Amino acid sequence: MDIRACIPDDVKDICGIYNHYVANTTITFEENPVDHNEMLKRVESYTQTYPWYVCEVDGEVIGYAYATKWKERSAYKHSVEVTVYLKHSLVGKGYGKALYATLLDALYKKNCHLILAGIALPNDASIKLHESYGFKKVAHFSEVGRKFDDWIDVGYWEKKNPHF
Repeated sequence: MDIRACIPDDVKDICGIYNHYVANTTITFEENPVDHNEMLKRVESYTQTYPWYVCEVDGEVIGYAYATKWKERSAYKHSVEVTVYLKHSLVGKGYGKALYATLLDALYKKNCHLILAGIALPNDASIKLHESYGFKKVAHFSEVGRKFDDWIDVGYWEKKNPHF
């Protein structure tokens, strides 16, 4: 397993991983597949400020994790939101933990004070992953999204940088 910074050549694999969740789950509220150009724009935009990592196994990208701005206002500049996605068949094998270990370390070094994670509910695997890193649930939004004709709740978990 190799955790490394995302490069443009990874975008095809990232789209494949992400679009599975778009088409088949409520984990993301995106309802239409994301094409290569759109995903490349996201990678280029987000990595101007925060890291985006991929996990590669035997030369194949099998997951990714990144951080984005929490909100646009300047007073939020020390808060970020994190995201992790894995090939759906590889969830629960430690790849998400490895990605988050790398991402969190990089965010601590960038002096990010508060790290947030939004989780569409239910999602026991994501909750378990975040709580294993010390994230605590701080909010629950009831029926905030609608996908596949179902109302979906979203919870927010936070973690403060222990080095700040």
